[in-house]
Amino acid sequence: MMTTTTVEQPVGFIRRALSNRWIALAFLALYIVIVYAALFGLERASPIFPILSTLAFAPFALTPFVTMALSIDWRFKGLAILLLLFVLMPILGMKDTSFLELAIQICIFAGLALGLNIVVGFAGLLDLGYIAFFAVGAYLWAMFTSPVETYIKVSNALVPASSFYLFMFIGVIIAAIGGILLGLPVLRLRGDYLAIVTLGFGEMIRILAQNSDTVGNPPINFTNGSQGLDGVARPPIPQFLRDLVPTVENALKLDINNAQTVTQQLLFYFIAILVIVIIILVARRLENSPIGRAWTAIREDEVAAIAMGVPLVRMKLLAFAMGASFAGAIGVLYASKQTFVSPESFSLSQSISILAMVIVGGIGSIQGVLLGACVVTLLNLLVLKNLSTQISNWRNIDAIVPHWLIIIVAVIIGLFLLWQAWKLVRSYVNSTRFQTSGIANIIGAVVLAMIAIAAIVFAFTSGEFHIRDWPTQLEPARYERLVFGILLIIMMIFRPAGLLPEGRRRLELQAAKTEQKIEGEV
Repeated sequence: MMTTTTVEQPVGFIRRALSNRWIALAFLALYIVIVYAALFGLERASPIFPILSTLAFAPFALTPFVTMALSIDWRFKGLAILLLLFVLMPILGMKDTSFLELAIQICIFAGLALGLNIVVGFAGLLDLGYIAFFAVGAYLWAMFTSPVETYIKVSNALVPASSFYLFMFIGVIIAAIGGILLGLPVLRLRGDYLAIVTLGFGEMIRILAQNSDTVGNPPINFTNGSQGLDGVARPPIPQFLRDLVPTVENALKLDINNAQTVTQQLLFYFIAILVIVIIILVARRLENSPIGRAWTAIREDEVAAIAMGVPLVRMKLLAFAMGASFAGAIGVLYASKQTFVSPESFSLSQSISILAMVIVGGIGSIQGVLLGACVVTLLNLLVLKNLSTQISNWRNIDAIVPHWLIIIVAVIIGLFLLWQAWKLVRSYVNSTRFQTSGIANIIGAVVLAMIAIAAIVFAFTSGEFHIRDWPTQLEPARYERLVFGILLIIMMIFRPAGLLPEGRRRLELQAAKTEQKIEGEV
C-alpha cells in the first residue's frame, strides 16, 4: 500500500498542478515552443535526421490533443489550435514539405475514420467495405480529368481543373447513393454476416474498377483497369497562396527550392483542414441530434429500438449514406493530390487500417477517432519508415552498437518483463479461488521470465553489433501489418475502449469490471 502511494504521489502532484488554468497555459506554451523549436531546427543532411524528426514531429502532431486535454479556457484552446494549424504548420511545411505531406495524409485518414465512425461507432454497423466509397470519390474525379484514353476522354466529356470543388460536392452525393445501395441488401443482417457482405461489396468495387477497361463489345475503357489513371488534374492555386509563399520566405529567410510544389501542397493542406472541420461539425451535430440518439438505440439493441418507434430501415440507410458521403469527398481530394488512381489503392487492407484507427482511438468518440487516425498514420508513415531509413543510414556509415549499450538495453527490458511476470504470479497467489485465468497468469509469467532471462544471457555473451549485419528482412517498414496487429492486441488488453473512449462506452466497461470484481470476491 505504501509503495502504491509513493508511486502515485508525483502523478497526483502533476495532475493537481495542471488543473490550475494558468499553470496549464504556461505548460502548453512551453510545450509548443520546445517541440516546434526542436522540429524547426532539424537539418535533413544530418545522419540521424530520421530518428530526430520522428521524436520531434510526433509530439507536434499530437499538440492539438494535448491542448484539448488541459484545463484552460476554451478560447485559449481555440487560439492555440488555430495557431498550430494555420501558422506554425504551414511555416514548417514551407521549410520541409515532407512534414506538410504527413499532415495532409493525417487529415485524409482522419476524414475516412470519422466517416467510418458514423457507421461503426454511432450506428453499430460493422462495415469492412468502407474503402469502396473512398474509391468512388477518387475515380469520379480521376475519370473526368485524366488524359488517359478512356470513354470519357474520347467522348470529350473531360472537365477543367476548376471544377474540383463542384466535384467534391458531387462526390459526396454519388458516394451517399452508393452507401444507400449497400445498405438496402444488408438491412436484415447483423454482426459477422454484415461484415462479410460489406467486405464483399468493397472487393466488388475494386474488381469493377480493375476490369472496367473491357466493358462491352467492342471493349469500352472507363477506368484503364489495373494500369490506373494518371495525370489527374489538381485544383488551380489561388493568387493569395502564390503571394504568401515568397512573402514568408523573405520574412523568415527560408530557402524554398520549388515554390510551385510548396504552394500546391499548402493548398491541399488548407482544403484538407477545411474538409475535416466540416466533417467534425456535421458529426457533432448528428451525435447530439435525435438521429444520433436513434443510432445509439440501434447500436445497443435493435429490438428495443424498434419497440420504441425508431425507424430502423431509414436510420440504417442514413448511417451508411452519411458515412459514405465523407469518404466520397476525401476520395476526390486524394485523387487530385496523388494525380494517380489505381485499384491497388483501395484494397481490403486499407479498410482494415481505417477500422484500426477507429478502434485505437475509441469507437463512437469523435475526438478519440481523430487521435486514433493521427497515431496510426504516424506509426505507419513516420515511425516505421523513418526507423528503416535510419537503419539504412547507419548501415551506410558502418555504425557500431557498443556491447555495454546492448547489455543496458537488455537488462532494462529483462527487468521490465520480470516485473510483469511477478505481477502475474502475485495476482495468482492473491486469488481466493481456482480460476482458469489464474493458470493463464502462471503460463504467461513463465513465458515472460524465460524471454527476460534469454535476453539478458544473450546480451552478456554477445559482443558489439555492426549495423551492416542487420538483415534487410527485419526492416520495420516491412512489418506494418504485424505492428498493427500487436497494437490492436495491446489495446484490447489495456485500453479496450480506446485511447479516448466515448462516455457511454467507458461507463459500460467500468460497470463490467465492477461486476467481475464482485463475482471474484464472492
